[in-house]
Amino acid sequence: MSFLPVTMEEVKQRGWKQLDFIYICGDAYVDHPSFGAAIICRTLESKGYKVGIIAQPNWKQKEDFMKLGEPRLAFLVSSGNIDSMVNHYSVAKKRRQKDAYSPGGKAGLRPDRADIVYSNKLREIYKKTPIILGGIEASLRRLSHYDYWDNKVRRSILLDAGADLVLFGMGEHQIVEVAEALDSGIPIEEITFIRGSVYKTKQQYRAFDAIRLPDYNDVVQSKKKFAESFFIQYQNTDAITAKTLIEKYNECFVVQNPPSPPLQTSELDSVYSLNYMRTYHPMYEEQGGVPAIEEVKFSLISNRGCFGNCNFCALAFHQGRVVTARSHASLLQEAQKITWETDFKGYIHDVGGPTANFRQAACEKQLKQGVCKNKQCLFPKKCENLKVDHKDYMKLLRKLREVPKVKKVFIRSGIRYDYLIYDKDTTFFEELCKYHVSGQLKVAPEHVSDKVLKKMGKPTKEVYDKFVKKYFEINKKINKEQYLVPYLMSSHPGSDLKAAIELAEYLRDIGHQPEQVQDFYPTPGTLSTAMYYTELDPFTMEKVYVPKTPHEKAMQRALIQYKSPQNYDLVLEALKKAHRQDLIGYDKHCLIRPVPPSHNAIQKGAKADRSKINNKQFVKQQNNSKTQPKKKTIRNVHKKKTK
Repeated sequence: MSFLPVTMEEVKQRGWKQLDFIYICGDAYVDHPSFGAAIICRTLESKGYKVGIIAQPNWKQKEDFMKLGEPRLAFLVSSGNIDSMVNHYSVAKKRRQKDAYSPGGKAGLRPDRADIVYSNKLREIYKKTPIILGGIEASLRRLSHYDYWDNKVRRSILLDAGADLVLFGMGEHQIVEVAEALDSGIPIEEITFIRGSVYKTKQQYRAFDAIRLPDYNDVVQSKKKFAESFFIQYQNTDAITAKTLIEKYNECFVVQNPPSPPLQTSELDSVYSLNYMRTYHPMYEEQGGVPAIEEVKFSLISNRGCFGNCNFCALAFHQGRVVTARSHASLLQEAQKITWETDFKGYIHDVGGPTANFRQAACEKQLKQGVCKNKQCLFPKKCENLKVDHKDYMKLLRKLREVPKVKKVFIRSGIRYDYLIYDKDTTFFEELCKYHVSGQLKVAPEHVSDKVLKKMGKPTKEVYDKFVKKYFEINKKINKEQYLVPYLMSSHPGSDLKAAIELAEYLRDIGHQPEQVQDFYPTPGTLSTAMYYTELDPFTMEKVYVPKTPHEKAMQRALIQYKSPQNYDLVLEALKKAHRQDLIGYDKHCLIRPVPPSHNAIQKGAKADRSKINNKQFVKQQNNSKTQPKKKTIRNVHKKKTK
């Protein structure tokens, strides 16, 4: 067992004259199943194909793209595990200084819009060799899409990249089917029949039940048409119910076939049992290795898919809403491999996936008839057909705790807290707190304003409060002082200053100040991004308030961290603009004082850590709320947490 060849010398050492596929990747080469490039390449290898990797080529030089020669079948192109623009820029469009997917964390080793740049460079060199795009960047840009960084609607990436096919979704089924088709002699332009693929054509004849999307020119000119187009795409992400989608451009049609079916348990087990080296290529050793491996080296991917369906998340577009999980035997086998690593200290860092506590399809109907097009499993409330059961996950974790050399098994993937409290059997919740929380549990309520949560597709504040109450009750019962770290998001569509102040008041009441706040990041493939661009809700076509100016975004962010002295001016401005001067003063309910903090206070405030919620804070907040009258128009009755 060895790494895949990265030089022509290594190709020759294997006795090969030519590779079948060459994978061009925007990430450094890490041969681990948490990295898409490794999965696709090892899957092809397992089917008998010769595969090599060119990782992070210098896109300004032809020679880097030619160092493994011309492949017999095709070039495969991916920007890497993360969209290259998200990887390179913050939500404020500022260039990031580090890149966890590059050797030594060095930034600048891949171009912006890597798929387009790599593909065009290959086409410049190899005029007729098939080029196939895959991975998250191509998958979410497979049809026309709003591009936040250019602030415009861009064409399908298939056209801008000059590639032959886009394989969307996770890709294992599609890549093998494409390989077999190419190997049998079918020209790439005739490979139009593979589920989970997007191709271009000038022919107008299509499947009888295909859906014609609004033309590209129309979605560019009309935000209403864009919203209509996105809604159709959103409703056609399920392998059972989806139809073929057709989008017309001036020069051609871009056709999206229905998604490929999700891998079954046996197939997932097979994928994760392939011959991965489970680390980065040794050529990066002198540069300090590849930082991204540290987060996943001692973690286990348990499942795929997510029926949580948050509007700001692209998982439904990429992996689908049907959850499939690996078998216990497969995960135990991988856990044993982890314990053999020389630097393993006894701690499995995570056992999860998109959502850790989803280990089965939401209901039997999903498996037979597909997901509901106009109904969600957990929003606005739990579907009556939803199966809520943690028994399988609990059994798995119990087995993992018994693996020799394993001291602790933690869960750091997202726990869907609403699904957790819907389980009438609290055994898993109790074992989660007792065995699998490393001092603090991270959850994602995101907001507390119902109108914002509605646009996010998240449960109401009451559901989150119920979870928090139960979490601390259990920790008290098992005599543990453990924290909650809530993830919060500012400036999501639907969030105005009134909603941001409502969140600030909630944080005041529980005595909490987040250390980190995520501004909403409009990335392709999400319902929230469609709302951000069009200022319409694609489901209802109702108008949606969207904070877009950097200054208003800064005010909303500052309100969430209103205790930070550095944010005083922004908070003051926001409160005055919202006519909430009742929150400026010396009373306990006030967010800020009338007088700005001194320089010393600013310096001291920068070091304060109020980012975690503990049991004492929660109990105090509960006691305060019992003695408070109902909220009035002038909200001056809330009690602030005291230390």
